[in-house]
Amino acid sequence: MFTLENNKLKIAVKKTGAELCQITSVKNGTEFMWDANPNVWGSFAPNLFPIIGALKNDTYVFEKQEYKLPKHGIVRNNEDVVLHEQTPKSLTFKLLYCEASLKLYPFKFEFYITYTLTNNIIEVLYTVKNVDTKTMYFSVGGHPAFKCPVFENEQYEDYFLEFEYSETSKTHLINMENGLISSLAIPLFNKSNNIPLTHDLFNDDALIFKDLKSKKVTLKSTLYGNILSVSYNDFPYLGIWAKPTGDYVCIEPWLGIADNEGFNQDFKTKEGILKLKAGDTFKARYSIEINKGLV
Repeated sequence: MFTLENNKLKIAVKKTGAELCQITSVKNGTEFMWDANPNVWGSFAPNLFPIIGALKNDTYVFEKQEYKLPKHGIVRNNEDVVLHEQTPKSLTFKLLYCEASLKLYPFKFEFYITYTLTNNIIEVLYTVKNVDTKTMYFSVGGHPAFKCPVFENEQYEDYFLEFEYSETSKTHLINMENGLISSLAIPLFNKSNNIPLTHDLFNDDALIFKDLKSKKVTLKSTLYGNILSVSYNDFPYLGIWAKPTGDYVCIEPWLGIADNEGFNQDFKTKEGILKLKAGDTFKARYSIEINKGLV
């Protein structure tokens, strides 16, 4: 485990999967990350690459050949991630293609995750390099899980998510049996900017948004006000999720999305897929800001 600390926050990142696993107030010890209770959901903040969510039959087709990838791709839980660089303010982790990865994902890549701690803000930067001779297709995203409620005298229902702008967006429903995006979408906002949190909000899996105007979401408590915000200018999709029995909420910026139920599995035409020319580099970042009053 690797750590960064300043006079406001201490963060920790696991080597496995380069997973952010701790955000703690230096002043009072308040913890903001979910504890990855394995009886509920045993992750903290998986990094998603080169897919987001599930593939149809866990399979995709690239140039007439079938490949299989697990949900969320090959970085999550990966023991081959290594620390690439450390400075007083940042940690950079690296995953390189290998013979085993090429059997799952036929592209030669370098994948980097950089965590930078500045005052009360954690920036997460994804850098993808195509070191192949052909165009590379991929998605990338975050899956951070935040403790909710944060304080002992609160309930889950004391919390809500406040969006940057008033929204009229729909949530795109997931087929619970296969994890794929169904053809159904239901309105969730009615020209409003907040979602009250309840455990049964996630009975049908994640809330998935494709067309939000907002690029910032704030987790708020009716007792303590602003807890933290996630800003995601580089990401067109957003997932909101928790296990219905879990005292946490995931705010997930995505560049990509799970397969639709009717998709033909052609990786090149997958919704949200990114293209990167041979030799090129792609970067996307999001940030987590902890309320100054709590640190």
